[in-house]
Amino acid sequence: MATYAQPIGEQQSVVKRSPELNSPQTKLIIGALIVTMALAIFLLVTQHIVQPLLLIIGVGLGYTLFHARFGFTSAFRRLASVGNGQSLRAHMLMLAVACALFAPILATGFAFFGGEASGLVSPVGVSLLVGAFLFGIGMQLGGGCASGTLYAVGGGRSVMFITLLFFIIGTTIGAAHFDFWVEDMPSAEPFSLATSTGLGYGGALIVSLAIFGLIAWLTKVIERKKNPPKEAEKPSASGWKRILRGSWPLFAAAIVLAVLNALTLLTSESPWGVTYAFTLWGSQVADSLGFDVASWGFWQGDEAALEASIFADTTTVLNFGVILGAFLASAAGGLFKFTKIKPGNAAASVIGGLLMGYGARLAFGCNIGAYFSGIASFSAHGYIWGIMALGGTFLALYLRPLFGLSVPKSKDSFC
Repeated sequence: MATYAQPIGEQQSVVKRSPELNSPQTKLIIGALIVTMALAIFLLVTQHIVQPLLLIIGVGLGYTLFHARFGFTSAFRRLASVGNGQSLRAHMLMLAVACALFAPILATGFAFFGGEASGLVSPVGVSLLVGAFLFGIGMQLGGGCASGTLYAVGGGRSVMFITLLFFIIGTTIGAAHFDFWVEDMPSAEPFSLATSTGLGYGGALIVSLAIFGLIAWLTKVIERKKNPPKEAEKPSASGWKRILRGSWPLFAAAIVLAVLNALTLLTSESPWGVTYAFTLWGSQVADSLGFDVASWGFWQGDEAALEASIFADTTTVLNFGVILGAFLASAAGGLFKFTKIKPGNAAASVIGGLLMGYGARLAFGCNIGAYFSGIASFSAHGYIWGIMALGGTFLALYLRPLFGLSVPKSKDSFC
């Protein structure tokens, strides 16, 4: 954070300002807009109207994630390492708004294009416990969660390309092992706070808001005991330019992300997810290499997706949108550049990507599909995912130094 001093008589008045952004990277912005428009037209011509709409929503998600540096990985790490709960409180606001928006949608099943909207409610079992724990370790080694990997790639963080590649490989291996973990291991039926309890969506919303309030209060208690350092200032524009160039307050981004997730539900009939697309990409490659992918338990009943274009997949389109949105946001702030890769970071990214991919497939999703969208769908598995991922985070704090990674004191920019 820059500090400027102005003399007034014999005294000085200290004015604190956020670090300033660089000039907008105009050529990159124009290029990204052209690519986005071309892809939207291609989707409109070759796919359903839903796909270009989801691309625009994805751009909004990526733009928001980058401008706020909205972290899931960093939120867990900051709480576990130094007791800083600011980012986790932003999570609670995001979840509260999302639940309030999801409740009437799920209660009525209303969707924009005549289908029936449904949430992501998944089983609770050994696969969830193991998968979420592995994901928690992986995201701390890999340097980002599922959404964080995408927007870091869009922002030019070079090592995250390695994380993304091995994320895809890990989730493909997880799909191959799906029967063992999901079918053979003990598991309970999916449990919804709304439909499995008799509370209905109104009652489930009240219970959910109480839980979020309790968690936010607990983070305050932890902070009073640990007195953690505050998060570092991010480069920021001033006035109305801040909307386009960043940075955004965490709590503003939390609301925007919740609204965009609700729009995703209304548009695609399912909430925001990320890792299904990774599994699809990896499985199609594996299929082309001669693996009998159609026989894997994960693809039973969904074999047609393996034969279809990836552009027919809603999560794929959203993922492309997130990358493009983050690229636009970084270029608007004059921040896009490829970064150097250190050997330790590369090794951590390989292991972290594999663990995240494998864990996400076992746990029925990642920080988005299981944690964010799962909890917003009133699924118990979303809460358990968060607890187990936090447990993996605690273990990862001891593993990070082995790869030359610091255990930060809330100074990370990327999640």
